[in-house]
Order: sequence, then C-alpha cells, then structure tokens
Amino acid sequence: MGGSSRNAETASRRTSSGLDQLVSGAGAAAERGSYDAQVNALLQEAVSEYSDRDVEIIRRHIETLKKALESDVEGTVDLLFGGSTQKHTYVNGLSDVDLLARINDPSLTSLSPQQLLHRFAARIKQRLPNTDVTPGQLAITVRYSDGHELQVLPALSTSGGGVRIPKPSGNGWSNVIRPEAFARKLTEVNRRCANRVVPTIKLFKAAQESIPENARLSGYHTESLAVQAFEAYDGGTSYKDMLTHLCRSAAESVKSPVRDRTGQSVHVDDYMGVAGSEERQRASRFLGRIVQRMEDADRQRRISNWEDMFGGGRIG
Repeated sequence: MGGSSRNAETASRRTSSGLDQLVSGAGAAAERGSYDAQVNALLQEAVSEYSDRDVEIIRRHIETLKKALESDVEGTVDLLFGGSTQKHTYVNGLSDVDLLARINDPSLTSLSPQQLLHRFAARIKQRLPNTDVTPGQLAITVRYSDGHELQVLPALSTSGGGVRIPKPSGNGWSNVIRPEAFARKLTEVNRRCANRVVPTIKLFKAAQESIPENARLSGYHTESLAVQAFEAYDGGTSYKDMLTHLCRSAAESVKSPVRDRTGQSVHVDDYMGVAGSEERQRASRFLGRIVQRMEDADRQRRISNWEDMFGGGRIG
C-alpha cells in the first residue's frame, strides 16, 4: 500500500509539473507574440514615414534640370530616375536621388566625360545661380536649399538601346550598359517575397544611420546585397524577420565583392576594395553590431531597442 501511495504521489507531481510547463510555455509564447507584433507595427510605421517624400517638389526640380540641359544639346534629353528612386528604395534623408540624363546628340560623343560634366554643370549653374552645383568623377551633384539632393549622371544613348556612362575612374566612357536589368531583378525578388524586400531595404538603410558614415554602404551596394540575401530566401515575411535576415546576411556578404548585374562595372562595391579589405572588415563589424542590438532586444523583449533605431520613423 505504501508503495502504491508513493507512486500515485509521484505521478501527481509529474502531472502538476507538466501542466505548469504547459502554462508557462503558453504564457511565454503569448508574450513573444505580443513583442513581435509591437516590433512589426513599429517597423511598418517607420517604412511609411521613410516613404513620405515630397514628390511634387522633386518633379519641379527635375523639370528645371531638364530645361537647363536641353538648352545645350541639339538632340533630346531624357531625365530618368535611377538607383534608389527608380527602385522605390529611396529613404528621405538617407538616399540621394540619382538621375540618368540620357542624351541623344551625336555631336557630344567626341567629348570626354569630364568635359561633358563640366559643360552641363555650367548650364545648370546658369539656370540655378543660388544652388550648390558640383561636378564629380561620374555625376553632377545639385544640392537644394530645401534639403533635396539630386545627382545627374550623363548617359550617351547607343543605337542598340543601351547607354554609355563615365567610367568610375572618370577616364573615358563605359561599355554599353542596361541599368534596367538590375531594377527588373530587384522587382522579381521583391514579388517573390510578398513585396517585402523593398521596404526591408529602406529599413536597412535607416539602421545604418547608427554607424559611422565611412562604414555605411552605398545605395546600389545595399540593394545588391538585398537581392543576394533574398534570391533563395524561404523564411518569414514579417518586417522583423526579413530585416534581421538581411542584416545578418549583409554582415557576412560585405566581406567579398558583389558582381554588378547591369554590366556597369565588374563589381558594385569597388569603392570598398578587395575581399577582406579593412573597409570591408569595418563595415562587417558595424553591421554585426546592428545584428547584436536586434538579438539583445529579442532576448530581453525590449521594444525600446527597436525604438532607438526606428522610433516614430524619424531619422536622426
């Protein structure tokens, strides 16, 4: 009898312990679900805020630039959105607005890129005398008093439908490129991932505001890393899941060059040097710190960590 009583008591304790574990597990799952929902709501709000830029003002700026350039060519000038604006990954305050000035004027083909850049910069400055207009190696940067910055990249039209742009060195024109190729690839990957890749890129660009400027990635480099990260992705499609995945993937992938899908150059990130360079290692370390902040927030269920990075959609 005594043995039976002890066995029954032991079984009762085990049942009670099992129920406690189930209750505890259910409570933890509910807490985790609430935490994830709050983080995703915060990220959704941030994406909406980053997408809110003054389209009408930029349209007027572009129209003025088009008129300035057309005054200096006999053919046609088409100002086409490129980079972050064309691909909808623009983040107000973080991304530049780059424009391809596609020029169909055979008389300009004999000019070097630098000659054309300085010639066009002079025309823009003549049209906008109180605006900061600076010709660089590849593009003309126009900084407006309202905070917008446009970069105009001259692109000579070719008979086959492509364009030639200045080489990264500024010495001569590139081979024929087709910038639309990368935009199409990003669109394809974005659609396959429930249209969440583009907003995730915006969040990733915003997260880089917390690291030193010399460790941040260019817009095109960021977008290329995102295509690489999500091309075969089969994980969750919440903003939190995808942003964490992109940050982890980029922290590793940034250590090696990424091939350029447009044919513009061998790599999209030549500015960071060879594989394993100090620039790449530095960028990887800082991206790793962003990942660490996210992981720490997950372990401690700390919404405040996410608010520090994205709170209210504001970019500090």
